[in-house]
Amino acid sequence: MPLALLALTIAAYAIGTTEFVIVGLLPTVARDLGITLPMAGLIVSIYALGVTFGAPILTALTGRIARKPLLLGLMALFILGNALAALSPGYGILLVARVLSAFAHGVFFSVGATIAAGLVPENRRASAIAMMFMGLTVAIVTGVPLGTLIGQTFGWRATFAAVAGLGAVAFAAIAVLLPADLPSSPPARLLDQVKVLGSGRLLLVFGMTALGYGGTFVTFTYLAPLLEEITGLSASAVSLVLVLYGLAIAAGNLAGGRLANRHPVKALAALFTAQALVLFALTWTASTTIPALVTLTALGFLSFATVPGLQLYVVELARQQRPAAVDVASALNIAAFNLGIAVGAWIGGLTVASPLGLGATPWVGALIVLGALGLTLVSGHLDRRTPAAAPVCA
Repeated sequence: MPLALLALTIAAYAIGTTEFVIVGLLPTVARDLGITLPMAGLIVSIYALGVTFGAPILTALTGRIARKPLLLGLMALFILGNALAALSPGYGILLVARVLSAFAHGVFFSVGATIAAGLVPENRRASAIAMMFMGLTVAIVTGVPLGTLIGQTFGWRATFAAVAGLGAVAFAAIAVLLPADLPSSPPARLLDQVKVLGSGRLLLVFGMTALGYGGTFVTFTYLAPLLEEITGLSASAVSLVLVLYGLAIAAGNLAGGRLANRHPVKALAALFTAQALVLFALTWTASTTIPALVTLTALGFLSFATVPGLQLYVVELARQQRPAAVDVASALNIAAFNLGIAVGAWIGGLTVASPLGLGATPWVGALIVLGALGLTLVSGHLDRRTPAAAPVCA
């Protein structure tokens, strides 16, 4: 893999830490700000919505900016957002700070995915995308547990201050490691952007992404309180479980990239099936420590195994269906990931606040993942009907 991918991975690590560390800090933030757990969960949703709407719009608006200066500007915005979160006096300012960070996140991953795919031969594109997203998975292995520990020890604001420091490291990595002459797709015209949303095939994949990724977040958003209140673990033990969960995610991300290189739709169908089954199982295993840990390990593996395949599938399909707007299609898929997170976290909050309670979040998430499986089977069927348009990356 080219050394330039390392810079993208480092930046993804910083962004992944700020995105996911809030999951481990939800009980801490709720207590400190005097808000309910579902209100704290909205911090996850507002970030995801910032990515959802910021990614496609800002990616299109910045289409004429050279790739390296654009990435440096995005990391500067990321540092600003996290510094503001560290200094926020209350809930409202924290939400604003999260939106600023989310804008940087959305454009970075939409542009970064196409850069990563363009740095390697065609048959390595899914693996290159997986390498960039490895920054997210390593963040979950190390950044999220460490950030959770920092927040529990020194306060959640200290965690965001540390993340701002990570952003500065990422800024330096991009400045040093990324070449100045990065290739970029021609800026998409407004008509081309509308055409992306007018493509039924691409909308189908966006739906797969939103439902498949969002289903996991019904449970993942409330993982810390689930482990404390249902499994019976201490707050300090939750940090250790997050390490285990992150290791499983890292393994799943790499395995998913390899599986998706040749037949992304077949791989996605199998992974969504397994993911739904594991979420259903967690409903019954969550109350016992060892079975809960085994199930969560499987869930961590599966939750990110679908990411490289989904991103590759939409990029390859866009090259065929909307070649003038590949970056926009990539941005919209990043938006779909985060729309799934926002809706999943929101549905999780509704579930927690309802008579069903915290223990119902796994099976509710499983039902959503089954929706993603259904869309995947439909998309595979359409590929077989028009084999010339099927994005098989042999």
